[in-house]
Amino acid sequence: MRIAVIGGGPGGLYFACLMKKWRPSVDITVFERNKADDTFGFGVVFSDATLDIFERYDADSYRAITEHFAYWDDIAIHFKDTVHRVGGNGFCGCSRQTLLILLQNRARALGVELRFETEVDPDLRAFRDYDLVVAADGINSRIREANRDHFKPDVDLRPNKFTWMGSTRPLDAFTFFFRETSHGIFIAHTYQYEPGRSTWVIETDPETFVRAGLDKLDEEASARFLEGVFAEELAGHGLTTNRSLWRQFPMIRTQRWVKDNVVLLGDAKGTAHFSIGAGTKLAMEDSIALFDAFRAKGTVKAALASYETDRREEVERTQHAADVSLVWFEHVDRFATMDPRQFAFGLMTRAKAITYDNLRLRAPDFIATTDRMFAEGVAGADLAAPRPPLFQPLKLRELTVENRAVVSPMCMYSAVDGLPIDWHMVHYGARAVGGAGLVYTEMTCVAPDARITPGCTGLWNDAQEAAWSRIVDFTHTHSRAKICLQLGHAGRKGATKLMWDGMDRPLPDGAWPIVSASPLPYYPDSQVPAELDQAGMDRIVAEFAAATERGIRCGFDMLELHAAHGYLLASFLSPLTNRRTDDHGGSVENRLRFPLRVFRAMRDLWPREKPMSVRISATDWAEGGISEADSIAIARAFTEAGVDLVDVSTGQTSPACRPVYGRMFQTPFSDAIRNEAHVATMCVGNITTADQMNTILAAGRADLVALGRPHLADPSFMLKAAAWYGVDVHQPEQYQPGKDQAMRNAVKDRADFEALKVAAKPKRHAQGSFDQKAAAE
Repeated sequence: MRIAVIGGGPGGLYFACLMKKWRPSVDITVFERNKADDTFGFGVVFSDATLDIFERYDADSYRAITEHFAYWDDIAIHFKDTVHRVGGNGFCGCSRQTLLILLQNRARALGVELRFETEVDPDLRAFRDYDLVVAADGINSRIREANRDHFKPDVDLRPNKFTWMGSTRPLDAFTFFFRETSHGIFIAHTYQYEPGRSTWVIETDPETFVRAGLDKLDEEASARFLEGVFAEELAGHGLTTNRSLWRQFPMIRTQRWVKDNVVLLGDAKGTAHFSIGAGTKLAMEDSIALFDAFRAKGTVKAALASYETDRREEVERTQHAADVSLVWFEHVDRFATMDPRQFAFGLMTRAKAITYDNLRLRAPDFIATTDRMFAEGVAGADLAAPRPPLFQPLKLRELTVENRAVVSPMCMYSAVDGLPIDWHMVHYGARAVGGAGLVYTEMTCVAPDARITPGCTGLWNDAQEAAWSRIVDFTHTHSRAKICLQLGHAGRKGATKLMWDGMDRPLPDGAWPIVSASPLPYYPDSQVPAELDQAGMDRIVAEFAAATERGIRCGFDMLELHAAHGYLLASFLSPLTNRRTDDHGGSVENRLRFPLRVFRAMRDLWPREKPMSVRISATDWAEGGISEADSIAIARAFTEAGVDLVDVSTGQTSPACRPVYGRMFQTPFSDAIRNEAHVATMCVGNITTADQMNTILAAGRADLVALGRPHLADPSFMLKAAAWYGVDVHQPEQYQPGKDQAMRNAVKDRADFEALKVAAKPKRHAQGSFDQKAAAE
């Protein structure tokens, strides 16, 4: 078997080593365009977990690496004259040049042929006699680009500018420096990789870059400028350059990784932002995955198919974490006014891999500081022994919500002619008793023709008002939960089937006329809505006002206007569904006119001491839809009209929407609105644990956290969460024995869980590395 590896970086070399060690008879040649001792950049980073993998796959190269690395356990965050150190991380830094030489030596010892200063024609005609061609030729892969139509790369060039530099400044932690200047904020991602050598990756936003005049400076002049910016942090040391050109990070994804016997590996197939230190790690782990595929499958065709299928999920997970991380750094000015303690917590948890509970286990002092910080913002909170953020109250006007957990509005599709039935009493009552601070009703429709489906609840007649009053009374009598009425109008998504019969599909019979901002059907076979005229708007405003008055009589604690998910008011807000040419279409200010008119009519009636919220879709997940700037403008407009909380959701505007799902996937939109529009927010969307909720709240990404499916599966979700954290929450006397048992069991369950976490922690690989603290001193 003959294998050609195009690219002599760590990924290509490591794959060659693994294959040659496994099958010495395989003929492997590595082709590298640069000299053997050429390298660009300074150091690379590996975690303890990655070093564990290296040790398992090739002990010889592992030992060579660990004899030449700098090890650290802490992350240090320097922000606004404060320093926050977080331990328990386990990382090592290694010179990129040293790593390459070690892998080259290992490859030669195994019998791999290395050809340097060799250019490869991307059409690969010279490699027709090879059984396998591994394209490990980096971020600017010529092989990928020569076959774009097949590999289908997607490149998103991010706005921030960054450059890699080096310094002799010793460091005893992976250190983030944030320096505010008259031009803007500069960020340095720094770590030591060998005695007397540290990497400094410096980035800034494009506006700051231009204001500072860096667009007119060459490499050396940039270094001198940055030495001035980070003079205090460099402590008398300078910055060195090595092709330290300013650039923008390309987020690269490829639809295909394999073409015949050619396979992409490392940055050639996809990138991960440097802020999570994953580039070299991903490339070497790609090599391991490709090697494992050959061991498992044997043939080239089967192995490449297996590699692409099995490896993709992990790569995409890492890329997603990297994407979230890079966006945090792109918007660091958004968090610059935060308490430094909250800023540090947000930085640590930005990529979602590190969470509140994770930090509580390995950096308890840091979490104690975070808890105190959060409690300081809550009137009357116990600062001596503060509760976790999830269990701190929130005051909105004169309403105090006992904790930050919310039962998300979820349609039950079980009403009869808009009338809530016993199902609704049990559904809402159980979740109120379960311990949530706030319970939302499902979207309650303001008129018969405002319903989504025949099973939707309404509030347009006395019987419905009486049924809702009964549910509100039960909630107030048997729990400490507050209850919020959500009012809405289905618009063009009305007259459709029950969810389980075909969500958003038109009714085959019994449909009622529907309206929208523009006469655009939801699906091609959906009913075409009538474009709402002025008389229709007047009627609908009156219907919302009448339902609001009924809500007041029912005794609801809070009121929400539903202006999301493609329903009537959302159809005005989104340019995808609002094609009007009158003063209700076009600019975001015009598109806001009717939704704001409805809201103001409700706010005028709703008691001044009670809060109101609005639910919006912060993105349509489709080109030409609502932008981030739009969503912030919409939130600001509602805030000026009297909104106390923005319920931040996304999508469902059009069947063409393509959401990017994942854990807490809608939280960044809440984060943007909260910290740009300066209004309290509620986030929702694939949030499943109390740990995630604490993480979101402590980082300042939302003020309330709504859970849907977890509350459907477990009405007592919050009781169990309280027991887990040792927090005493109210329960009815009838359920007190169950609460007591949950509190007792949680003590042992948590101890067992933490013991397992400690046992599963990757071993510390500091052996053989130089003494980092001594070097720093």
